[in-house]
Amino acid sequence: MNHVKWNFDGQETIASEGAVVKWDDDTFFSITYNGNTFFGEVLEENTENNLLRLKINHREFSVSKKGPLDELISSLGMDVPKVKKLKELQAPMPGRIVSIAVSVGQEVNVGDEILSLEAMKMENVLKAEGTGVVKEIFAKPEQVVEKGQVIIEFE
Repeated sequence: MNHVKWNFDGQETIASEGAVVKWDDDTFFSITYNGNTFFGEVLEENTENNLLRLKINHREFSVSKKGPLDELISSLGMDVPKVKKLKELQAPMPGRIVSIAVSVGQEVNVGDEILSLEAMKMENVLKAEGTGVVKEIFAKPEQVVEKGQVIIEFE
């Protein structure tokens, strides 16, 4: 029996023969499997990334087929996203520090809130664009900083 690897909503699935797909047009289709019929619609087709977003019986699925190239890329470790290692956080603009959300020794990850900076009567939340551990904090809340001034150093 021929087995094919698929990803359904991020879960690897081994599929075998037995399902029949009947296309009504380039968007709508029906699947018959073990005597049951399911109705589907293609919501998004991203052939460059081997990805389909389908709606089957009013439920959405992300489906991708794994191929030999995907297995090669995974075996080489090239499918793991690269994350930037933080060195320091500089003030992106002149302003007043409202609050600092991290402390020395704290580990930060991409998207974590680091501090809040008020500039031109607007409060801007600065978030981590990489990962690191806070080594030293050079500013305090209510302190005014200049553009480019180093506020936090990371290990």
